[in-house]
Amino acid sequence: MGTGLKVAVIGGGSSYTPELIEGFIRHYDSFPVKDIVLVDIPEGLHKLTVVGGLAKRMVERSGLPISITLTLDRKEGLRDAHYVSTQIRVGLLEARAWDETIPLKYGMLGQETTGAGGMMKALRTIPVLLEICKDMEMLCPDAWLLNFTNPSGMVTEAIMKHSSIRSIGLCNSPIAAYKWLSALYQVPEERIFCEFVGLNHLHWISRIEIDGESKLEELLDTGGSYSASNVPQLAWNETLIRAIGALPSYYLKYFYLHREMLAEQQAAAAIGETRAEMVKRLEDELFEIYKRPELVEKPKQLGQRGGAYYSEAAVNLMKAIHTDSGEVLTLNVMNGDTLDFLPEDASIEVNCVVTKNGAVPVPITRVPDAAVGLIQAVKTYESLAIEAAVSGSREKALLALSSHPLTDSVCIAEAMLNEMLEQNRTYLPQFFHGGKGSNVKNINERQTGHT
Repeated sequence: MGTGLKVAVIGGGSSYTPELIEGFIRHYDSFPVKDIVLVDIPEGLHKLTVVGGLAKRMVERSGLPISITLTLDRKEGLRDAHYVSTQIRVGLLEARAWDETIPLKYGMLGQETTGAGGMMKALRTIPVLLEICKDMEMLCPDAWLLNFTNPSGMVTEAIMKHSSIRSIGLCNSPIAAYKWLSALYQVPEERIFCEFVGLNHLHWISRIEIDGESKLEELLDTGGSYSASNVPQLAWNETLIRAIGALPSYYLKYFYLHREMLAEQQAAAAIGETRAEMVKRLEDELFEIYKRPELVEKPKQLGQRGGAYYSEAAVNLMKAIHTDSGEVLTLNVMNGDTLDFLPEDASIEVNCVVTKNGAVPVPITRVPDAAVGLIQAVKTYESLAIEAAVSGSREKALLALSSHPLTDSVCIAEAMLNEMLEQNRTYLPQFFHGGKGSNVKNINERQTGHT
């Protein structure tokens, strides 16, 4: 491998990969990656081949000395890597469809990172990521694991608690907020400052400044908000937003507008328009586009996939670590004493200073009073769900669900949990074969999918 940087992308057949390759090409001068290894599983070979072909054409067009390798051998892909990016979906889009639709039968929210659906994704995903970490401990123990796999905050916390690998979680939502503000005020992002506080997919922006001048009050007064293509575009209650005194992440609509969001999900499911079904159609279209031999850049259609600015978030973080830049980025990291109402080993999403030694949270200047209780409740659920994922305990899984603010009946939740566990039996050996660790390695090798 020589002295060049090696990056392993686990879930390399993902439709997001062209975004990542674009970022490596754009930032080559400050992050001179030499080897990019796209890793996937046999079930993902077709997509890996298609995406890999596009990635090679993109690099060839750039003229940069970057090697693209495609492999189904994860251990070889990880060997001597400096950075590892994870973007997997255990169970593929079929499992996402279960996460979105089974809860609706019980009158509960169906979403891939929030509520019962989010918990099932965590139960499937965390054991697989921990197996990847075990491989890294042997093959690239000093590498940084940059996790984009959802639920990103929970996965990152599980890695911090159960692995020696250095890991940072990231999400494209904070960058989306900067892009929105940049367009709204017609100023470059470098002149904007936002303070984020909370958890992954559960954060608030408590300060917004341009050239040091606060813009938060006027945004609260006008009901301004950023959003994403994968979250329904319901309007906020302006009275509530002004009362909170901070701009909530669009994922908080599942909490503040629960009935409206649930009704929208039920209506969409009734006509075959769940997000999983929409993504499946979009991915089919994207991969047909990726096949075109004349295509040598990321197509604009990828922006509809729900992962806009993914490459920017991922490559910015790698570059900041590599260059010891001291740049401030919004990341998922260990709490420490940043939020004194949460455990020290909890994963939080806040601004961090990034150096070669990792990401250190910046002290928070203001936490909205109304956010504290919700953050605590969701963190309690998350920590319990992580325990359930590792132990294979149904009791712990039910306790996690009962702690979630969107669960209104533990009896209904238990019936829903039992059905979802049974539906996911193939991907949850820890719940069916004697608990912790049983057959997880098998599932990891056979059933991990790309995002």
